Amino acid sequence: MANALLSIQIIPKTPNGEDLIPYVDRAIEVIQASGVKHQVNALETTMEGELTELLDIVRRMNEAVNEFGSRSIISQVKILYAPEGVSMDKLTEKYRP
Repeated sequence: MANALLSIQIIPKTPNGEDLIPYVDRAIEVIQASGVKHQVNALETTMEGELTELLDIVRRMNEAVNEFGSRSIISQVKILYAPEGVSMDKLTEKYRP
């Protein structure tokens, strides 16, 4: 069972003030390629997995957005760490139809 949930919002600085969405899409592609369970929401994406793996994905996301052309990136991160186990489904089940 996963021991962490990590929510991240990537805010890239674009070279010429372009739309941020292609840069955010690139960051989400890194999450998708990782294979971890995740949920994309309007303002952030939440991942479920082992803390060390999730933190490594955050690193790769920042590197990918930088390589895509962003000079700097703000990553707003929230972490729930529970060594005994945690899941998105368990935390949100009472809100699902």
